[in-house]
Amino acid sequence: MKTTNVVTALLLAGVSSAQTPVGFTPAVTDKLEVTFGSKNVATGGQPLTKADTARQPTIGISGPADGTYIWISTNFLNPSAGQPATYLHTVLRDFKASGAASAAGVTTLTTTANGPVAWFAPQPAAENPPHPHRYTNLLWAQPANWQVPSAANTMLQNQKLGFDVPKFITAAGLGNPIAANYFNVTG
Repeated sequence: MKTTNVVTALLLAGVSSAQTPVGFTPAVTDKLEVTFGSKNVATGGQPLTKADTARQPTIGISGPADGTYIWISTNFLNPSAGQPATYLHTVLRDFKASGAASAAGVTTLTTTANGPVAWFAPQPAAENPPHPHRYTNLLWAQPANWQVPSAANTMLQNQKLGFDVPKFITAAGLGNPIAANYFNVTG
């Protein structure tokens, strides 16, 4: 009985620590703080409305942030209707800490960059039956003097539908993402 409880607790701890959806590659365990106005994405898969997500969110990470960062947002279209596809929404570079960590230990990150792919708000169409579109947000440490390599730039400009995150990571010369979060929006 005690062994079963320990195993169950470990399984639940693993599930609760995942910040990317089940089956998403790459899997990330550290939380990216994503806040739309006053609505914080507290848990992965939290439902939000198109109105909630109309403006670019504020992002942040736990603890100090002494580097430069890249943020990507992708949308997994129609995951429950049998026709899944990933769509690239946003890639912004040059995020830096905008001050010291808050009392809650979160450092807000800001950028003046509007690319290489500008903010594109979630806008899923009304569907019957309605189903959530999953928006996954990933954060990387940006390599020093990073410029978008040609192969990665081609993906960003020409392969938004069917965007392959692992392939982009390789083409862009990025390591593993350091933080992530995801939310759902229904049309």
